[in-house]
Amino acid sequence: MVNTNYVASIVKILENPNQFLLKNNIQVTKFRVQLPQLRNTRIVNLIVWGNLTDNRVKYYRINDYILIEGYLSLNKNHRLSKFDKDSKKVEITVLKIYPFLMDPNSQISNK
Repeated sequence: MVNTNYVASIVKILENPNQFLLKNNIQVTKFRVQLPQLRNTRIVNLIVWGNLTDNRVKYYRINDYILIEGYLSLNKNHRLSKFDKDSKKVEITVLKIYPFLMDPNSQISNK
């Protein structure tokens, strides 16, 4: 069962993206990000589709902060063995990405 909710948040990029193509030549990118919180820091997976994939790879790097809008999904992972507990995997399917500059003097360079 999957529950979805719309979310907007500032996140920190933790890793380089994993890109792949679907059968119908649509690009999909997955990568992990961190939600900045004072307690219980959360790491979630982002899923980016289509043209936003190119922008993510061109303009944003590890440790950059970005503002994202998208749908939050909580997917229940079933137990692999009787010793594992059921867990929930948090993913955000991204609809929009904006730069978030921590330093007002810095600029995004167009490469």
